[in-house]
Amino acid sequence: MLAEDDHELEANSDRMSELKAFDATKAGVKGLLYTDLTKIPSIFYSSSRPSFDEKKLQSDDVQFSVPIIDLRGIQNDAVSRARVVEKVRHASEKWGFFQVVNHGVPVDILDHMIDGIRGFHEQDSEVKKEFYSRFSGVPNNS
Repeated sequence: MLAEDDHELEANSDRMSELKAFDATKAGVKGLLYTDLTKIPSIFYSSSRPSFDEKKLQSDDVQFSVPIIDLRGIQNDAVSRARVVEKVRHASEKWGFFQVVNHGVPVDILDHMIDGIRGFHEQDSEVKKEFYSRFSGVPNNS
């Protein structure tokens, strides 16, 4: 019989094998769409489950909104900056994403960035494989 530590080692080994196989495809999450996948791979499940009330989620009156982080004035005021940092921390931990407003980046720059992202993702998967890495800053040495 396996001890609890042995189960954890075995699970970590399985996870590493799955991650290596996923990385070997160099197709990323979108590449999963082109496979005969019938369920979400276990590497995408978190061991920590968020706590929530399922009855509330089934209710028609439940609404979700994206956290909005307003950067106005943070360069001039340490107290405002500290509040914004706390809001970013909270939104990152609770939601995993947020919207930033009053950041000073012109709309045309943002539009060009979105066009570039879309252009990259619409390329042939063989072209995108050249750039694939789950780790930023790590060159693809295959």
